[in-house]
Amino acid sequence: MPTGGRPTLTQFLIEQRRGHPGATGDLNALITDVSLACKAIARKVAHGALAGTHGSAGSVNVQGEDQKPLDIESNELFLRSAEWDGHVAGMVSEEMDEMYVLPPQFPRGKYLLLFDPLDGSSNIDVNVSVGSIFSVLRAAVPGQDAKPEDFLQPGTEQVCAGYAIYGPSTMLVLTLGNGTHAFTLEPSLGEWVLSHRDLKIPEKTREFAINASNSRFWEPAVKRYVDECLAGQTGPRGVDFNMRWIASLVAETHRILMRGGVFMYPRDNKDPSKPGRLRLLYEANPIGMLVEQAGGKATTGHRRILEVKPEAIHQRIGFIFGSAEEVSRIETYHLEEPQDSFKSPLFGKRGLFATTV
Repeated sequence: MPTGGRPTLTQFLIEQRRGHPGATGDLNALITDVSLACKAIARKVAHGALAGTHGSAGSVNVQGEDQKPLDIESNELFLRSAEWDGHVAGMVSEEMDEMYVLPPQFPRGKYLLLFDPLDGSSNIDVNVSVGSIFSVLRAAVPGQDAKPEDFLQPGTEQVCAGYAIYGPSTMLVLTLGNGTHAFTLEPSLGEWVLSHRDLKIPEKTREFAINASNSRFWEPAVKRYVDECLAGQTGPRGVDFNMRWIASLVAETHRILMRGGVFMYPRDNKDPSKPGRLRLLYEANPIGMLVEQAGGKATTGHRRILEVKPEAIHQRIGFIFGSAEEVSRIETYHLEEPQDSFKSPLFGKRGLFATTV
């Protein structure tokens, strides 16, 4: 076998389907569509500045973020790959204000696809790893156009989640609810080959990731945790920690899946109108499912991320995930913190900033 005895993504999906005799193969086909889009995006990313994709596209997305040319191209690649073959009833993307309605000539399927087509795109110009994140839900009414409210399902309802990372090697990390598995793109064959079966995040870690420039805006529980880590051997933890920050959710997740750690992008009071930075449906939920399937934990700081009932397609949320023991510690610190103790540098103590959502 040209893959050295390792199964390809297609072979892996067939193997998984054999364990579910009633499966139709639609989910396998949709994952194949997504994986094709990721291959195409990987080629675009690899050409870098030579492809004229650096700089700004001169537009902003629904979150008010500047779009890169590759943000727009990657979004189109996802849409064109998944819209035509009758496996989805609708799609949602970070780069589109509204739900994507399929062109009338294409059949409607039984799944919903949600995605961030190019996570970490602000890092493209400096050649840092970026990626694509996706989530699959069941359509409320298979065979018909989805409605926006159909996407507002908690993460526990996901049937599949994954991401592709475009780095020194291109990898696809996937879960179907029975473990988290990583595939590496074999460039000479153009095939995804299973390279890491059943990834497991170590329960303990001495590494954490957070944007320390926002420390003055953190909730007390987060500040307490980071201060204890930074105190090192002479502090209450009695060990030295390393701090990391890549500013690419896919890259942060990949590091944690491969060697452990904890990632924190918590709710803070820098902008009280935003209950967090990351998007729930197509960032936090798929990453949360991957992390849990690898033995880790994913939380808002107050509750399990996958149990949050979404209220809007582009809803933002605080997000903490990684090694189970460390995430549990952070949750405990939140429980021990009085609800009115979150101090705003502008307004003093304000209970508004310490809500449990």
